[in-house]
Amino acid sequence: MRVAIITNEGGAAISQPETTAAARAAVSYANDNLGGIGGHRIEIVLTCPTREDVATARTCANKVVEAKADALVVTSTGLGATIAPIVTGAGIPYITANGATAPELTSPASFVWTGGFPSILRAWAKYAKDKGYRSFTAFVIDSPSAIGAAQQLGAPAFKAAGVDFTVATVPAGTPDATPIVSAALRRKPDAVAVIGESTVCISVIKALETVGTSADKLITQPCVERSVLDAVGSAIDGTQVATPYDVISKDDPEVRRYDAVMARYAPDTPTGGYAGIGYQGMMSFIRAAQGIRGDVSPAAVIAAVKSAKNVPLPIGHGITFTCDGTALPPLISVCSSSNIFERFDAGKATDAQVVALR
Repeated sequence: MRVAIITNEGGAAISQPETTAAARAAVSYANDNLGGIGGHRIEIVLTCPTREDVATARTCANKVVEAKADALVVTSTGLGATIAPIVTGAGIPYITANGATAPELTSPASFVWTGGFPSILRAWAKYAKDKGYRSFTAFVIDSPSAIGAAQQLGAPAFKAAGVDFTVATVPAGTPDATPIVSAALRRKPDAVAVIGESTVCISVIKALETVGTSADKLITQPCVERSVLDAVGSAIDGTQVATPYDVISKDDPEVRRYDAVMARYAPDTPTGGYAGIGYQGMMSFIRAAQGIRGDVSPAAVIAAVKSAKNVPLPIGHGITFTCDGTALPPLISVCSSSNIFERFDAGKATDAQVVALR
């Protein structure tokens, strides 16, 4: 089984090498303990860091095609709109735990294990409606995929919920977001959300504390990686975290397996940050494709994944996925619409709960 990996390592503002280490750890575990995938040893034929640069991402996608990979696993990226059409156009399945762009979310050859950003936006819209909120502001990293998803998917969801929704963009690497946050808070939103990588999380969370607000605060998983927690301290307390995976429920067999795999195959990689998305993306693929039949090929991989039913989502707090196009219409590539919500208190995530949209 020839598998390529694309990762967002090496960027000046964004770099998440832990996702690659976790994906590779999942492969080593599967080869040593599961017989690979369907009895076929997994060979990583390419690892390509995009540096979150469009031209480099396009080069990586073309390298996947040239490598004749049977599948591509993307650990995380904001450039799915560049990568997915090239890969799926060559008949190679595009696989990721968390997608945000239309080419990732609507291709018959693309598989997104979790509802990701689109389902988080819908869950937040429902949450705001249930709370009786009238306005909601999202601080979003200034990347095409994140802004596009917020505007194209978030705005309709909040409109349907009867909640005013605004987006404030924050460039990656912004050292002080106070002017951006101050301007957005003049609208007096009932709730605010932070959507971005670590530098955006740090600058916005610090600015929210500096400016002061009574708004409910919601964040996504990158905002709870160790560098963010160390930088913002108690400013994160009371926030609600929307995440595709649970690594805090240490009595959960899935979490125990994750910790054991990482300890064995990636001992120097922190497990509490965004490493989980790389592990979840690869391990979900390993589970979903176990039923592959005959010779290994991209078409055989696609058929195997589409035929798998109710697959346990790795570190998914009991969530299962099925890639039949019905999880989050009209996004046919999404395989599950559920998310995990956690609460941060005293610097630690607690009370993981599954929030299902269906």
